[in-house]
Amino acid sequence: MQHEILEEKALLNEYGELSECGYSKKMLLKYDRKSIKANKLRIKEWDYYLIYNDKFGLALTVADNSYMGLYSATFLDFTNKSEITKTNMRFMPRGKTNMPSSTKSGNVEVKNKKYNYFFERTLDKRELNVYIKNFYKAETLIANLTLTNEPEDSMVIATPFWEKKNAFYYNQKIVGFKVDGIIKIGEQKFDIPEGTLGILDWGRGVWPYKNTWFWGAGVREIGGKKFGFNIGYGFGDTSNATENMLFYEGKAHKLDEVKFNIPQTEKGKDDFLKPWTFTSNDGRFEMEFMPILDRHSNSSALIISSNQHQVFGRFTGKAILDDGKKIEIRNFLGFAEKVVNRW
Repeated sequence: MQHEILEEKALLNEYGELSECGYSKKMLLKYDRKSIKANKLRIKEWDYYLIYNDKFGLALTVADNSYMGLYSATFLDFTNKSEITKTNMRFMPRGKTNMPSSTKSGNVEVKNKKYNYFFERTLDKRELNVYIKNFYKAETLIANLTLTNEPEDSMVIATPFWEKKNAFYYNQKIVGFKVDGIIKIGEQKFDIPEGTLGILDWGRGVWPYKNTWFWGAGVREIGGKKFGFNIGYGFGDTSNATENMLFYEGKAHKLDEVKFNIPQTEKGKDDFLKPWTFTSNDGRFEMEFMPILDRHSNSSALIISSNQHQVFGRFTGKAILDDGKKIEIRNFLGFAEKVVNRW
């Protein structure tokens, strides 16, 4: 079942439960942190941006997880199959980060003497300005990026969790911004080439303590047409809708279920750098995936932990739009991840 939300209204009802569960192609439901009825330490809010091309990429995260603020930047070098990550944390922000209640307006800013993340939203663009001291050894990272040409459609989903009635995940994935700007690491300068595209993962919700999710996305031009996808599961009860979508020239095409087939070692553990496959119950997303690099982090502190494998690589296969049009893709750079949280 894929239930589409078509009307604007409040995200939560008077009991702090989702007013409607399902997906939409635009942000229709209105999020208000003050309407949450759950334990305030269970609230998770984040903005995650990925900008990339065939040679390099930059991932930026600002998250207010109530008991912990997390501010992270990763520079991805696809040519040399390497990455550099710098993460800073803040104890008990408890919503003081003032994350916007919508992607339509509002800025994000966190700063001190060591870092400054400023995501500015204006009418027709987004400016991502980042400064991180000692990003790599003694070298400073400076990024000034402009995101424009936001696609008409996006993936928006309101998903409940089985564990509690007032637990939920409200998420928008925007796939296909045009990106301009510059990245500097020390004296090394990276001009943003034509064809660099961006993805925004905007998440707000109340989460259970234990959770495992799978997420993948990618975007590029094929034959002069912009094509992208968003796939995933593990974010809650998806019986009303999944977050699987294709994007073609700014328009969304809804998929049903997609499965991540991660290879296993002889001991039954995930072997992330071996070739994966992706299969779908309706035959509309069938892919092989050749990994390039695994952005792995495994952090823990007392009863809190997060084990993340974000694997970048190349997809080859077929995707079928709502009208039956087949998109053949070859060596299509994107990512797929598995994240296990106790948070």
